[in-house]
Amino acid sequence: MKAILSVHNLASELVTTIWTPVFVAIFLAIIAYAFWPRNKAVFDEAAHLPLREE
Repeated sequence: MKAILSVHNLASELVTTIWTPVFVAIFLAIIAYAFWPRNKAVFDEAAHLPLREE
């Protein structure tokens, strides 16, 4: 039983020390991409797609 607890502790430490900062960095990169001024025209055009009549 002691070995299972240590594997669980190791997995928990791995998740909190490695994956949490990785996912925070990915989230911040997505937010930066979405609000980057260069992408404004692309997002504005995509926002008007449902309103266009073809």
